[in-house]
Amino acid sequence: MNKADSLMNEGNVPAAIAEYKSLYSLNPSDRQIVYNYACALSVDNSVIRMFDSCFKYLNIAIELDTSVKALMEPKLIPAREDKDWDAFENRLISMLNIKFNNPYRDIEYAKALWRLGAYDQAYFNEIGIAGKKFGMRSSVASALWKFKFMIQERSQKELEQLVAAKGWPTIRQVGGEAAMSAYLVAMHTRDGSQKKYLPMIKQRCEENELPWQRYANIYDRCLYNENKPQKYGTHTRFNEQTKSEELYPLEDETKVDEWRKELGLEPLADYLSKNNIKYQPKQK
Repeated sequence: MNKADSLMNEGNVPAAIAEYKSLYSLNPSDRQIVYNYACALSVDNSVIRMFDSCFKYLNIAIELDTSVKALMEPKLIPAREDKDWDAFENRLISMLNIKFNNPYRDIEYAKALWRLGAYDQAYFNEIGIAGKKFGMRSSVASALWKFKFMIQERSQKELEQLVAAKGWPTIRQVGGEAAMSAYLVAMHTRDGSQKKYLPMIKQRCEENELPWQRYANIYDRCLYNENKPQKYGTHTRFNEQTKSEELYPLEDETKVDEWRKELGLEPLADYLSKNNIKYQPKQK
């Protein structure tokens, strides 16, 4: 991570922009520096937004690396509001079609899901900054989370309308990234309404469009939202007393590894060890 990236992560956008400008002058062919520079210009909160410069460097970035990344970038949400966004988006889609031989059968569905994906991942860094400076239980962090939840509720409603009209997205239909955006929006729904998507997501797993871990995650999230014990052991929670992550309660500790094996998942102890959580399964 360079100094400019660190400044962005700290929320010091003007200083980050100055540093990216310096880095770009030294190495204008570095695709990551160019891309991050454009993103910083998008989120700049000065009175006069720097969208002209943002799109200038975005267009350079996609020439260096033609990928769908920019269409799902949360830092580019402010740029989406600018009059030049549609032209940029259409240009990038045209480049993607040439590079990958027209990979999107329903481009309007893909566009909607890319946008939902950007909003789904938005503002986590800002919440983290507020947490470090004021604490996660501060009024600042709470206000940001409330704003984040409002965005999620809006995205949830839009996803419901899209799925009702077009069905659950497939990779052939919208591409892998857009299809994953639909999953993430459903996953992050807090009221348990993602339960209605379980059969469709299970079908996508059976068709090898999603890994079975994704099905286990969202199945357990439905139970988590209902304050019920989870089945597959995919969810943890932070213990305020021990100041550490711990396993969310299980439906049946003697069967959890059997249920995980049915989906082709590793034993729960191995899965949790990746997050430094020790788990000793109970015997039947």
